[in-house]
Amino acid sequence: MEKILRSLRKIRFQDCDPFNHLNNYKYIDYFINAREDQILEKYGLDIFAIAEKQGLSWVVASHQINYLKPATLMETVLIESQLLKYGPKSLLVEMSMWDEKHQVLKSVLWTNFIHFNLRSQKPEPHSEELTGFFEKVVQPGDYNSLQERIAFLSVNRV
Repeated sequence: MEKILRSLRKIRFQDCDPFNHLNNYKYIDYFINAREDQILEKYGLDIFAIAEKQGLSWVVASHQINYLKPATLMETVLIESQLLKYGPKSLLVEMSMWDEKHQVLKSVLWTNFIHFNLRSQKPEPHSEELTGFFEKVVQPGDYNSLQERIAFLSVNRV
């Protein structure tokens, strides 16, 4: 089972600033949309169906993002995503944006998600089924900070 998921996206006009760079706040939209599509396509994990049927979802607890090089108007970018860590009620997902050839690192995002019961409005432990799934797809690393991870990615394209 793939652990690092990849997809291409084109940077659109409405998401850019007057310098034809992707607006900083739009990076998160590109990352989250790509991750949602990737996990549905590669893993068959439909988070919206889970929310509707089971009343369970993941909410963002925090984002940590670094902007390294601009993504520009009509550029095709490669977005990678992977699960770095999981806990009883949490996930740490890394998403990175590269140029189409996977040579220039443009941005890296770490997002902490909390598993959440939409009906009770409280955090909820992951099921055994989800925990087993996470065990198969987690791509752990020995990184203490996002900056340490960026240094690694800049030298070692995974």
